[in-house]
Amino acid sequence: MKRTLTFCASVAVAVVVTVFVATTALASGPLTVDIHGPGQRMVNIILLPPKGLGGSQLPTAQAKAFEELVVNNLNYIPFLKLIPTSELLGGDPSRGVGGGDIDFKPMQMARIDLCMTTGWNGRYLEARVFETFGGRRVVGKSYNDVGEITLAQAADRFCSAFLEALTGKKGFFDSPVAFVRQDGKAKEIYTVLPQGRELKRITNLGGYNLSPSWSADGSKIIFTHIASTRHELGVYDSKTQKITLYSQGLGQTIISPVFGPGDKPIVALNVNGATDIQELDASFKPQRVLARSPYIDVSPSFDRTGTKMAFTSGRAGNPHVYLMDMKSGEVRRVTMTGKYNTHPCLSPDGRYIAYTNRTGSGHRIFLHDLATGREKQLTFGPGNDEYPAFDPDGYFVAFASNRSGGFKLYLTTRHGDTPRVISTGPGQAFAPAWDTALQW
Repeated sequence: MKRTLTFCASVAVAVVVTVFVATTALASGPLTVDIHGPGQRMVNIILLPPKGLGGSQLPTAQAKAFEELVVNNLNYIPFLKLIPTSELLGGDPSRGVGGGDIDFKPMQMARIDLCMTTGWNGRYLEARVFETFGGRRVVGKSYNDVGEITLAQAADRFCSAFLEALTGKKGFFDSPVAFVRQDGKAKEIYTVLPQGRELKRITNLGGYNLSPSWSADGSKIIFTHIASTRHELGVYDSKTQKITLYSQGLGQTIISPVFGPGDKPIVALNVNGATDIQELDASFKPQRVLARSPYIDVSPSFDRTGTKMAFTSGRAGNPHVYLMDMKSGEVRRVTMTGKYNTHPCLSPDGRYIAYTNRTGSGHRIFLHDLATGREKQLTFGPGNDEYPAFDPDGYFVAFASNRSGGFKLYLTTRHGDTPRVISTGPGQAFAPAWDTALQW
């Protein structure tokens, strides 16, 4: 039986955190950390030893397991550096879990910016993070009924709240990634959290199930189903746990479907001899053409507002990334270098496009800044890196790579930090698509 974790209270959450750094015993002043901007600085954080609340006995094994889960989660955040308590003069500077129970001076001397405390009373947990200069509480949460089954859920929820307090954004630890996994001869669609937990199989249709994409509220996944005789458009509804397949009037080629503005299905179809990007109506019939050319137009991707659509087109002779203004219909070419640029993904805020560029050493993930026109290579192989997908806040980028043999999913950031693998179980994994519902 699945156990549900009960969330009790939020002690305090700051929307944007100013992190203070003490260069000596006296602080040199506040330093605002812009983790999304260039030149992001490292933020040092320490996890203080857990305590029993109100004189209660500490559940040692449970507390240790929770700390390990939190450490694993925070290791995904490249701008955070975890400092061991062994680096503090005099050992543990805390008597309890509240700000008044902590001596912040040793941490200031050790140039530690943040500290985390945890307190336990049986299955009840309190967790807090404080600034070490001034002792201001950054975030505080409490949870009931934290046991073996719900430990990971509690760790994910707390880390999500903590990351939101640091960045003003949420979603990384809470938002699943849909992807395609090789199951024998078939390719099926699964979902998983970026930490590799809560792996769930979505399709069991056989054939090839490709190009998953989420609805705005995260309740549906649209995808291409390639059966033995035809292409079909599939829609999975998480509320009913059912899959509906559509094919009437959609032609023989159904490629890269997504949910566009107003959650209308947008898909590349070959109905009259040319592959164009079309909008479907409520009955999943073609309603209007969004992008048309004598060449192939595929892979639509929208920002959060639905006012921009990136897509791949061969209208310049080779595949390149283009951007359409959905209000005016104006189209402009985005990628100017290289001869093969595909799989564009617009960041939720509409500023960046991540895409696959075929270089002389293999496929690589590049980032184009629509505000400045600058481009940056995010991945460097070996092997091939493909199918970039932004997370809800546009900071992390998931992609597929065969750098270690078979294709697996990896995480980097839009700064190009060292990729980290996402555990997806046996079989090769492709085509990640992040649920961005928490940022809509």
